[in-house]
Amino acid sequence: MPLPKYHQIYLVLREQLHEGRFAEGLPGELALMAQFGVARVTVRRALEQLSSEGLIARNPGRRTRALPPPAAGEQPGTKNLERANLRGLLENLVTMGLHTSVKVIEVATITASTQVAEALQLQLGDAVQKAVRVRSTKEGPLSHITTYVPDTIARRFGRRELSKKPILVLLEESGVKVGRAHQTISARLADNVLAQHLDVSVGSALLAVRRLIYDEDERPVQWLHGLYRPDRYTYEMQLSRVGSIDAKVWVSKDVSAQFN
Repeated sequence: MPLPKYHQIYLVLREQLHEGRFAEGLPGELALMAQFGVARVTVRRALEQLSSEGLIARNPGRRTRALPPPAAGEQPGTKNLERANLRGLLENLVTMGLHTSVKVIEVATITASTQVAEALQLQLGDAVQKAVRVRSTKEGPLSHITTYVPDTIARRFGRRELSKKPILVLLEESGVKVGRAHQTISARLADNVLAQHLDVSVGSALLAVRRLIYDEDERPVQWLHGLYRPDRYTYEMQLSRVGSIDAKVWVSKDVSAQFN
């Protein structure tokens, strides 16, 4: 049974709020009605749900504004629980690069938003490189990837390099000694921009991956937001239990991805 339209809009806007897209305020009701092709009552119901969760503030006669989101990055106690096997991940990304093509949508040096600064342990307003790329197989678009890298590292590569190599390879070629990664996997719905790039309908379910890469000195060097078509991408990992037979902690040993 499909989700109600207002709930689809709520999910899309909630994800965009978490990404910090509405620093200057949310679009008005008329703009949202046009974007999603729905009636005003549907938009208002989605906004009411966001407001009830404390994500936005709605004041009559004023633009709806986003409220400060929770801190980005790791959750307490997870630092040693979810370590990606970066060697295997790097090999997988190289393999993916050989079998897919990439289109660079945007590369720009921007000032770090609150979320980006918190994730990369920078000062608010510090310079970071934002890169947006769409990777495709012969069947069509596979993923929409947005990466944020501190400018002190990213100045060593640009649009040309990003169109040819995975960013983890570029980081290592820039002298970064990759240490570990903290990754979360969830789901989100495609907004109008993602729908266009990934050739799906607005509101389609996507696999959402967020990956924070650290160097060997525990400094964040890259924050990645990846959106994947679940019909063309499968993410797999092998888990091993740590400790005694009664242990309830599992860590990933190998990471792989399958795409078609």
